[in-house]
Amino acid sequence: MKKVLINLNIILDMLNMRMDHESALAIFDLCVKKRIKGYISSHEITTLSYFLEKQKYGVMKRNKIINNLLDHLSVLTAHENILRKALISEIDDYEDAVIDELALNEEIDYIITRDLKDFKKSKNSIYNAREALEIID
Repeated sequence: MKKVLINLNIILDMLNMRMDHESALAIFDLCVKKRIKGYISSHEITTLSYFLEKQKYGVMKRNKIINNLLDHLSVLTAHENILRKALISEIDDYEDAVIDELALNEEIDYIITRDLKDFKKSKNSIYNAREALEIID
């Protein structure tokens, strides 16, 4: 079974019906059906909570969304070694560098993100949701 780390922008695409939300939803559906093993970083969960609150989601709706994600995705937490490696990453954006190091550390098959340009210097295979679907099928 393929292991994929799903970047927060894919989750937000799915929830807010943004750009290519159909592919984002299909990726999450594959996690629900256990055709792929989906991961998300713990800091993305807290960032998601911030975005949901900013978009005026109520606490119950926010909790339902986060519980659903936690039911179907495994959470990766960056420990000190990962955080330090991300500091010297060739990826300029620190949050993306942490995600890249997490994926490498956990032997993730690929990262799924909408922001391919931000991961140009990644040590991992990077795909957008549509590309990932083609690889999975």
